[in-house]
Amino acid sequence: MRRREFLKSAGTFASGLAFGQIAQAAKSGSDRPNILWITCEDICPYLGCYGDVEATTPNLDKLAGAGMLYTNAYSTAPVCAPVRSCLITGVYATSMGTQHLRSHVELPSHIKCFTQYLREAGYYCTNNDKKDYNFTDVGAWDESSKEAHWRKRKPGQPFFSVFNFESTHQGKINGSDEEFFAKYRSKLRPDERHRPEDITLPPYYPDTPVARKIWARYYDLITYMDHEVGDLLGQLEADGLSEDTIVFFFADHGMGLPRFKRTLYDSGLHVPLIVKFPKRFASLSPAAGQRIDRLVSFVDFAPTILSILGLAIPEYMQGRAFLGPAAGAGHEYIFGTASRVDEAYEMSRCVRDKRYKYIRNYMPHLPYFPPSEYPDRAEIMQELRRAAKSGPMTAVQQQYWRADKPLEELYDTQSDQYEIHNLVDSASYRSVLVRLRKRLRKWMLDTRDIGLLPEAEMHIRSEGSTPYEIARDAGKYPLERILSAAELVGRGEDKIDEMEKMLGDSDGAARYWAAVALGALGGKAASAADALSNALDDSCPNVRFAAAGALCRLNMCDGALAVLAEGLEEKQEETVLAAAREIQWAGDRACSIVPQIKAAQARCRKPDGTYKNQNHAWFIDWALKYALQNCER
Repeated sequence: MRRREFLKSAGTFASGLAFGQIAQAAKSGSDRPNILWITCEDICPYLGCYGDVEATTPNLDKLAGAGMLYTNAYSTAPVCAPVRSCLITGVYATSMGTQHLRSHVELPSHIKCFTQYLREAGYYCTNNDKKDYNFTDVGAWDESSKEAHWRKRKPGQPFFSVFNFESTHQGKINGSDEEFFAKYRSKLRPDERHRPEDITLPPYYPDTPVARKIWARYYDLITYMDHEVGDLLGQLEADGLSEDTIVFFFADHGMGLPRFKRTLYDSGLHVPLIVKFPKRFASLSPAAGQRIDRLVSFVDFAPTILSILGLAIPEYMQGRAFLGPAAGAGHEYIFGTASRVDEAYEMSRCVRDKRYKYIRNYMPHLPYFPPSEYPDRAEIMQELRRAAKSGPMTAVQQQYWRADKPLEELYDTQSDQYEIHNLVDSASYRSVLVRLRKRLRKWMLDTRDIGLLPEAEMHIRSEGSTPYEIARDAGKYPLERILSAAELVGRGEDKIDEMEKMLGDSDGAARYWAAVALGALGGKAASAADALSNALDDSCPNVRFAAAGALCRLNMCDGALAVLAEGLEEKQEETVLAAAREIQWAGDRACSIVPQIKAAQARCRKPDGTYKNQNHAWFIDWALKYALQNCER
């Protein structure tokens, strides 16, 4: 028996004993612990209990004082949908194909939302009310709505309830001063309101009045959210349930600001996590009042809940319980992934231990902040783009507004908490770089990272099956060969022959990455123009589009644009989006296909003018909106 299998079996056995003990002691359902998950959106650990002197969070500080505060808790992605799919299943989004924001993916029948196991054990499970799982959650909840509440359960029935507060979401910081005051700031006492002049900005933000105003707003929203937490805990107390209920508080990922959300820095992944056990269930947890530096990942949450309740942990779950009888040793490493968000494609992965963070950017030719409709609407993004263009910005601040990004990044988070000094070229850290680089690659292979397939290709290959299942079929997904092709992106001209050779590989995903690698070279890939032209007839649409984009960067757009225009007429929306984004990157060279662009935009909407859906139809329209703007300048 492999060590992993032994630990799983031992954990399951211990869980069974614990559940038997709980059940034996239970004369009624109320003798089993309830669990309340309080989640909020888009915040880092900017709370008083984490030592933030600018934060006003008395309710959360009190909760932390009576519970456990985790200092090393991390999201698995810097945006919500892939995170939530991982939280609810205990499986990495990149193993299931749910890594993009937003999409719809089929899961294999054996992967279930962990709340299904709770419901089978007699728990009343509610969600109020955000899901965003990227898949249909059959059987997950007794109720999921804005009215869902533990109060609707049967008498004596134990519950698992989720309440998600959206008050800290990035969209809430926008609008006029008058609107913000009416909605949020007026609800705070004068001494709870944050003054822009008192804010300490991170070193990668320019010190401008607009930046200070937005940050002050964010702290106000965190205080507003703290009131919401207090109100909810008050309901628990009023119902006489505080001593029967284990309370979790955490955020889904980092703050909804540029260089936070959507990035793999700690500013995008590091989250607050507080867990409070009532005294009667204290044996299931460490002592209250502790600060725990154990590395915790969101992939651990599902097995942890099952462990606490004494339920068996399914073999397919990829996390490790950190509480309850099945809790094992802490992680040496945790991992994060960044993929497509809205219309903006990305492919980055990271690994960190307690000190060092390594990031591998598989699309280093793309900027940190590519044009994207939703974040570009925000006042803070507009302010930062203005400052990047005309000042003021320091050299540290300016590095995030370049046209590309490093292939690899390495940070010592102990001496460089803001992750601004890239150590990848430092001889002193060579052994750390090699160790983390190898560990990340191994994790991608072990978890069968399906993100190496471009999105449209993933859906094409998994027709009649699921991304999870095809990822585990070496014939349908030769991952190591595809990963080797992806590792060509960002390499120099000396690799052109290897890129051209890979462009003839039998697997479409390997050919795709070869085309991306050549496109990333820009004008330096001129010698591969014939090979790229031949790829315009490739059977895989992503290969055709990537080759077309590469040719446009060589100012050879004529034939390439015809291929991209044809792509806009595909039935599969994931395919259309890939074509649309390449057209956007083509800039004013795409002006000859404006009629096709406008026709594709029209197909995104219903006869009444509304979008056909709030995922790919949105994103296609947004990408093509930018494409038209390129032609109107």
